[in-house]
Amino acid sequence: MAGTDPSSAPVEKFAPNGGTVIAVVGGLVVAAFVVGWAIDVHRVPLYVPAAALFGGVVLYASTVRPRVRVHGHDLVLRNMFSTVWIPLAAVEELAVQQLLAVRAGGKRYVCAGVGRSMRQALKGSPILKAREQVGGLRGELAKVREPGMNYADYVEIRLQELVKEDRARRGISRFSPEADELAKQVRRELAWPELAALGATLVFLVVGILAG
Repeated sequence: MAGTDPSSAPVEKFAPNGGTVIAVVGGLVVAAFVVGWAIDVHRVPLYVPAAALFGGVVLYASTVRPRVRVHGHDLVLRNMFSTVWIPLAAVEELAVQQLLAVRAGGKRYVCAGVGRSMRQALKGSPILKAREQVGGLRGELAKVREPGMNYADYVEIRLQELVKEDRARRGISRFSPEADELAKQVRRELAWPELAALGATLVFLVVGILAG
């Protein structure tokens, strides 16, 4: 199994890729529909709170759950209904565009937890281009966000440095047989609570529609 003991491994979290305001507003709307139904269950159809709860689960899974973090020596990508654990040293390439895209062991993984706007993604990052020309940024300087730096730039630089540090720690190089072997430790875990909530609210919605 990849990574270290979860109880002792250090965790570095990155801020969510927006969506907080939408999630809060959506949660209030869901609560309003459910309360409205509870106040007058005889006049408000059952499918109204059912649809609201189903939409609430989808909203949570799409705006709140997606996150990027580094747990010990693993890059952790949380998406709507699954979490992928990738050993840092197994990462071949990574880039932050509209989504974070990571390649390890010849496979591509994405996460909506970090990203750029469409305009930023098409324009590219002048900071990253400048750093590529001067040979990058040392890890100790990338631990904090520099004034004026776009947050997506900071995340991309920081992750690249953490990958380099883990390769050096393990004594392996990119695209090496050792890195390919390490990539076999990539694992995907399903988000069972969210899947269960989605299934339950979907059943509730179908019942509500059939009940009229």
